[in-house]
Amino acid sequence: LHGGPTGCHARVWDAEQLNNQELVLRYTFAYYEEGFPGEVKMTVKYSLTNDNELVIDYRGTTNKKTVVNMTSHGFFSLTGIGTPTPSQLDTILTINADFYIPIDENSIPTGEIRPVEGTPFDFRVAKPIGKDIDAIDDQLAIGRGYDHNFCLNDGEGPIATAYDPESGRFLEVFTDLCGVQLYTGNFLDGTEIGKNGNPLIKNAGFCLETQF
Repeated sequence: LHGGPTGCHARVWDAEQLNNQELVLRYTFAYYEEGFPGEVKMTVKYSLTNDNELVIDYRGTTNKKTVVNMTSHGFFSLTGIGTPTPSQLDTILTINADFYIPIDENSIPTGEIRPVEGTPFDFRVAKPIGKDIDAIDDQLAIGRGYDHNFCLNDGEGPIATAYDPESGRFLEVFTDLCGVQLYTGNFLDGTEIGKNGNPLIKNAGFCLETQF
């Protein structure tokens, strides 16, 4: 589900802060370290721009034919901080995608591509994340909410937007990749602690993980 037995998020990466706005992380995965062939040298650069953007750039080189599909699993909370951290189900979301990919009982994509038309997965028109999250749907039951890849439509502009009516915070997501995974924090149970010591409860954050 997350790459290999451990996952690269459990590795200690070399960090280099280039300046006040740029951070570079580097790690070399040994041959079959995560079950994949080839030594893979990964670099991830995080940049905060003067235009209020967070830019994440991934680079990977390998000495054998292998599979690399990096993404960011960062959680967003547009409502801000509270005790516990507030639910994000009232966040207004759009995703520019006509199709999504179903998952099996282990949250692995089945290979099928389904239209979002007439399903709870249709975010082409803005709606609260939680509007249809409790609908009777086999896919929502498996994921305990949204945990699915959306096949992005071609075109200019953001592939997703999110807006919190109470705080006024607005998020736009741009990518040069063809998919985005929407995850709604379905397995957060309060054991993980967020900012200011606040427990992270179910749906306290949402992820938009751009990927190929």
